[in-house]
Amino acid sequence: MKYIYQQRQWPEFYWEESRIAPLLASVRFKQGRLLGKMEGLGFQLRAEASLQTLTQDVLKSSEIEGEVLDVAQVRSSIARRLGMEVAGLIPSDRHVDGVVDMMLDATQSYTEELTDERLFGWHSALFPTGRSGMYRIVVGAWRNNTKEDPMQVVSGAMGRERVHFQAPDSEALESEMGKFLSWFNSSSDLDPVLKAAVAHLWFVTLHPFDDGNGRIARAITDMLLARADESAQRFYSMSAQIRNERNAYYDILELTQKGALDITGWLDWFLSCLDRATSSTDTTLATVLRKAKFWESPKSHSLNERQKLMLNKLIDGFEGKLNSSKWAKITKCSQDTAIRDIQDLIEKGILEKEAAGGRSTSYALTKQL
Repeated sequence: MKYIYQQRQWPEFYWEESRIAPLLASVRFKQGRLLGKMEGLGFQLRAEASLQTLTQDVLKSSEIEGEVLDVAQVRSSIARRLGMEVAGLIPSDRHVDGVVDMMLDATQSYTEELTDERLFGWHSALFPTGRSGMYRIVVGAWRNNTKEDPMQVVSGAMGRERVHFQAPDSEALESEMGKFLSWFNSSSDLDPVLKAAVAHLWFVTLHPFDDGNGRIARAITDMLLARADESAQRFYSMSAQIRNERNAYYDILELTQKGALDITGWLDWFLSCLDRATSSTDTTLATVLRKAKFWESPKSHSLNERQKLMLNKLIDGFEGKLNSSKWAKITKCSQDTAIRDIQDLIEKGILEKEAAGGRSTSYALTKQL
């Protein structure tokens, strides 16, 4: 069977307008309603909501590829690069900074052209050591694998990988990426949301790098969605939604790669996924409002940096039970210091002991928070 890029008319995509138009209208309506709601919150809350969304975007885009980043490092890296003064910032390593740099360049400079040099810069940022795991890769250039070592797009754990499709030979990439970038940078009547869907599919099909193609494809998607919103601030995360629907994502990619140039099915899935992404922002917004209310209260004014760090983690959704040992480990302090920090927050009415006591004593935010 031929892959989509082997079709004679490649890359002249087409779709059923009557099936796609209602989906696009629904997405555009929800985007507009969300942006209108955020406009009414004020600058500080919008910035916090955008920080929360960008953090999720970076985390979930990496998770799709099986890589788990530290949430506090990602959040701190983004906040520093945006010049935001937020509580509990910690140092971040250069790998996290590289992923963040790519995403912020895509979303904050969304009006600029996409060039091969810009893509090479993103790729170099993703792999600052020139390695992917234990493998050395070609960084900041198109892949140059041989026909005997084809680029296969796979998902699943080592030993249980599923091959979804095979990308074009490396010798075709110079020409193919030239066509893609020329289309991307050209003006047309195509809605930016539809352009985001087509660009994602097209880039993933080419898979022009040794590694990092999925993350770069999602950065390109976010860049075009920022154009659609006409805003560098992000209030919904397509990557987070794709992470939730990862199996369906790979299924539709595989189906589309082995089909004709009619990409109605892919656009249907992409727009439906984006629709669900915009609908899921209520949770993010609730967390932002809760956090803002707390940090504006008098109770928060005399806290130390360790307490601010841990309270941010608790408000954002701490995984598992919080005890003094975890507090000491995360904040890099002694057990005695951790206990004093916690006791101080209990006296201030911010933390409370959970029901189980003794050696399993754990703590949670009070119900008022």
